[in-house]
Amino acid sequence: MSDLSFEQMLDESFKTLHTGEVVNGKVINVKEDQIILNVGFKSDGIITRSEYSNDNSLDLRTVVNVGDEMEAKVLKINDGEGQVLLSYKRLAQDRGNKKLEDAFNNKEVLTGKVVQVVDGGLSVVVDDARVFIPASLVSDTFERDLSKYKDADIEFIITEFNPRRRRIIGDRKQLLLAKKEEQKKALFEKITPGDVIEGTVKNVTDFGAFVDLGGADGLLHISEMSWGRVENPKKVFKSGDKVTAFIKDISGEKIALSMKFPDQNPWLDAEEKFARGNVVKGKVARMTDFGAFVEISNGVDALLHVSQISHDHVEKPSDVLKVGDEVEAVIVEFNEPEKKISLSIKALTQANEELEKENARNSESNEE
Repeated sequence: MSDLSFEQMLDESFKTLHTGEVVNGKVINVKEDQIILNVGFKSDGIITRSEYSNDNSLDLRTVVNVGDEMEAKVLKINDGEGQVLLSYKRLAQDRGNKKLEDAFNNKEVLTGKVVQVVDGGLSVVVDDARVFIPASLVSDTFERDLSKYKDADIEFIITEFNPRRRRIIGDRKQLLLAKKEEQKKALFEKITPGDVIEGTVKNVTDFGAFVDLGGADGLLHISEMSWGRVENPKKVFKSGDKVTAFIKDISGEKIALSMKFPDQNPWLDAEEKFARGNVVKGKVARMTDFGAFVEISNGVDALLHVSQISHDHVEKPSDVLKVGDEVEAVIVEFNEPEKKISLSIKALTQANEELEKENARNSESNEE
């Protein structure tokens, strides 16, 4: 017969546990704020709500059922009440940290959920393990407000892994730059001057607009925005606008764009439309001391010299005209090679007066 007492034999029938050990158990009871596990030890194991989740309002009865098999990490063999204190959350964190460590060593791309926007960056969770992404590594462009990333799933790589110092650093910017480089390479392989291309206005300056072509930006200079005159690009375009243009030139990694499509050139049929003697209407586009430039068609300005404004003496064009005024005049000079057109209100007025006199003479002759 064994010299061991019943209690000793019973104790020996149970497994031994050690702090930090991972155990498997069966759920024998679930309360709102704790889970009780049979882990094959002489005492039951307890997982409190705080050791199951970071959600302090979580009702454990909604996520765990009696009879479920669970793994947990041993925190204390005796919590002071004879029970084994376990943690489900820390086991998940350990496994998450192992995943992060492997990803760090293998330069693997991870996907995690942004759970918090904090001062200086984002807090991201991967399998219950936390990663910090500094604001400077969130995007390839400066972003003052990171709130749009809250609850979003984002991709990143681990660039520093030191869990003991609680430094697990992620980098999203590096991935974005690499992706853009791939897109840029693909874009330059397929585009040639003359190609019509669609893009999105990224930024507007006083001299033009930068257009995102999907991998590289193209410059749409103010002089290439229209056959007509553009005084201020910011009055024509804004960030986010979709534009259709053609590639005027490619120089290294610089792309020059134009919206002055050749088939829309207002000078194509100018010889007929703007022949000498034709009467045209237009708006005063700009003023000088020697005359006014009148836009008689989109992209076509004609000079109305100060001497041709009126039969009366006009000192300065601004004495009788202002920008935006509509005028009617006759074309007195057309120079297609130099794209110069001269107008005269005086000549038109004189012609109208002579026509009226001729009509009057014809009327008197008919009465006789």
